[in-house]
Amino acid sequence: MTPLLNVDTARSNILAGLHELPAETISLAECLNRVIADDIVSPLDLPPFDNSAMDGYAIRHEDSEGASQEQPVTLTVSLDIRAGAASAGQLEPGSAARIMTGAPIPAGCSAVIPVEDTDDDWQKGEASPLPPELRIGKTLRYGENIRRAGENIASGATIMQAGTSLGPAEIGMLAGIGCAKVNVVRQPKVVILSSGDELVDVHQALEPGQIRDTNSYTLAALVRQSGGLPIRLPIAKDNLDAIRALYRRALEINPDMIISTAGVSVGAADLVKVVMDELGDIDFWRINMRPGKPLAYGTLQGLPFFGLPGNPVSTMVTYEVLVRPALEKLAGRESKPRAIKAAIAEDLTSDGRRSYNRVTLTRHKDGVVARSTGIQSSGALMSMVLADGLAIIPEGRTRVSAGEELSVLPLRDFD
Repeated sequence: MTPLLNVDTARSNILAGLHELPAETISLAECLNRVIADDIVSPLDLPPFDNSAMDGYAIRHEDSEGASQEQPVTLTVSLDIRAGAASAGQLEPGSAARIMTGAPIPAGCSAVIPVEDTDDDWQKGEASPLPPELRIGKTLRYGENIRRAGENIASGATIMQAGTSLGPAEIGMLAGIGCAKVNVVRQPKVVILSSGDELVDVHQALEPGQIRDTNSYTLAALVRQSGGLPIRLPIAKDNLDAIRALYRRALEINPDMIISTAGVSVGAADLVKVVMDELGDIDFWRINMRPGKPLAYGTLQGLPFFGLPGNPVSTMVTYEVLVRPALEKLAGRESKPRAIKAAIAEDLTSDGRRSYNRVTLTRHKDGVVARSTGIQSSGALMSMVLADGLAIIPEGRTRVSAGEELSVLPLRDFD
């Protein structure tokens, strides 16, 4: 019998044949969670001019020397500078300019004093007449409360590198440099296939011997979570013509990846293998992992194809371990190591394959503790509902004692 394929080898083989998808240009408003395809260089300084960090008064810092609440310094108010002003004018020695947050600093100014450190009553409102004089009760340093041009970003600086996923802060930064259109990696289109006489869709009533198709909905959510665009096709019956038609319909969509579940084991009704052999170049693997040993991978008319096992937990685990990294590579997302270390709260057993046990995770002062969710059957989807992560029992281990540390693949945030 052919030896079981190592999980890491399987993943490396898959990734070696995949390449990032080409870029498309979209509006900035549509960019949340998208991946930029090119480095982004700022065409300007941010801020583009020296401006006030406070509502207050622009002064020459040397004019405040020795000022205190007990011995204030009196200055002549000569200017009123609003945010959005085109020119700030000139500040003469011994004078001050009322200034709003974000307004340009006038020539000659070297500090801004907050209004609360003066005798002005800011509650009068911006439209109030300028006071002829101002008393200040604080000594200021050079540059205090002034935001300098380019202190955030200098013109010509690379502010984001290709592969960056755009969150709210990144989108705000792009708006600040006037980037209205962005080149992003195209989102992978992923067709999801299900087949089986026993399967019915979620809206249908169950007849004796039938079950609802959970895998296609689970996979669609996982694909969307990974940055892809899932396309679910109707369930095909277990006959060669129906399955052949299903796969041909998937190819007509011209997706970037095709994923099917079930039909890759040794059952008499596993007709999926027949159609895959007709339409593509498929390897059938037996992988040294639990759950999820049977898996097919290859290409259908040049498109990446995964044939995942049909048990719900096996589907999810093989997706996390093998499909997610592949989809992230197509989407231009960097696959960073996600595993953490956790102490196991109770004894765990395995059959010697690399095992992915569903666990809850809790943070303690000494680290993270993992507890089994209970039943580890590959059909027990509730174990994934309860799980915060997958505790990885290495190959060759049949028992892990309570208190030992294992690597855990987090599935979500946990306390």
